[in-house]
Amino acid sequence: MPHDFNQHVIDEFRANAGRVGGPFEGGRLILLTTTGARTGTRHTTPVGYLPDGERILVIASAGGAPHHPDWFHNLVAHPRATVEDGVFTYEAAAEVLTGEERDRVFARAVEADPGWADYQAKTRRTIPVVALTSVETGPPRFPGATPGQSVTLIHDAFRRELGTIRKELAESGSVLGAQLRINCLTLCQGLHNHHTGEDLGMFPALRRHRPELAPVLDRLDEEHRSIAALLEELRRTLAESSTAPGGIRAEVERLTDELEAHLTYEEEQLVPVLDAMAG
Repeated sequence: MPHDFNQHVIDEFRANAGRVGGPFEGGRLILLTTTGARTGTRHTTPVGYLPDGERILVIASAGGAPHHPDWFHNLVAHPRATVEDGVFTYEAAAEVLTGEERDRVFARAVEADPGWADYQAKTRRTIPVVALTSVETGPPRFPGATPGQSVTLIHDAFRRELGTIRKELAESGSVLGAQLRINCLTLCQGLHNHHTGEDLGMFPALRRHRPELAPVLDRLDEEHRSIAALLEELRRTLAESSTAPGGIRAEVERLTDELEAHLTYEEEQLVPVLDAMAG
């Protein structure tokens, strides 16, 4: 893509915590910063991605151009990159997938979006797929300027992902695709990890330092248990090979309603407290 267009997307992405308009609106987008294969200069490129459990996948389609994109050559030469997902920025190891794994993953991508097949049909090269896995250790870096802003940014990321999955479910056919199944499972794991972190870290600390918040934290604890039950039911449903999109759609709608109420209550009750404690 032209440099000016890329820079506009990068600026919009960073200014709006990952939200952009234009051709990327409503999709999954990261900013991928690689090291130039020949120059050693750092380059940032907006790239679409696919969830894949503990890693993400990027596809070097270049719109079906005859040559691999520069960022792919950079990753082959220097298989470390910086990933910005709109909330967190982290270092990742890059692995070019090959053989059966590459073909299986690419088939999943095509099932989710036939545009990938169109790109492959336009070029004689085999379009590469690259897995990016975080190599960060220790707790994540807080994304916001304040603890309260960090909580809100993380919540908004879950809201966006739920919105994307709901849109994908609405557009799916009579069979639940493999990639859509993985998108749902990745969301489930992300929510579980986030709530576990709050249960083990933030909530106990607030109980120690702000005992008057006990009723609020008791309610949030109960909501965590209720959401965990919904996530477990969604996982069980996804594990059934005969599951149709309609059944998943109903469960995702239930999860969306309960999670939105939970996130809104937590923001109303805890964000001012967290920011006051930090100040």
